[in-house]
Amino acid sequence: MTFAYVFYRVARRQIPWPVAIPFAINLIANIAFTPIQFGLRNLPLAALDIAFVWITILWTMKAIWPHHRWIAVAQIPYLIWVTIASVLQFTITWNN
Repeated sequence: MTFAYVFYRVARRQIPWPVAIPFAINLIANIAFTPIQFGLRNLPLAALDIAFVWITILWTMKAIWPHHRWIAVAQIPYLIWVTIASVLQFTITWNN
């Protein structure tokens, strides 16, 4: 929902368009994870991708903070979830 809100506000020119860049990159990286992990079965690339997703979450929070702090705060559960998923992915990658 927060991603849609940001894209909507950017489309209406209520937020500068560069703010949407980390959101778009995060969305693409997140969507790419499943095909990398389960389609290609490339564990190192999946680990790199999920690390990139984690980093872009921090970037989204920093980019939106001056405009809508509640969106940055609303990303915290997503950050926690991706942190847990990252630990799991790194563990799977390390053990294989």
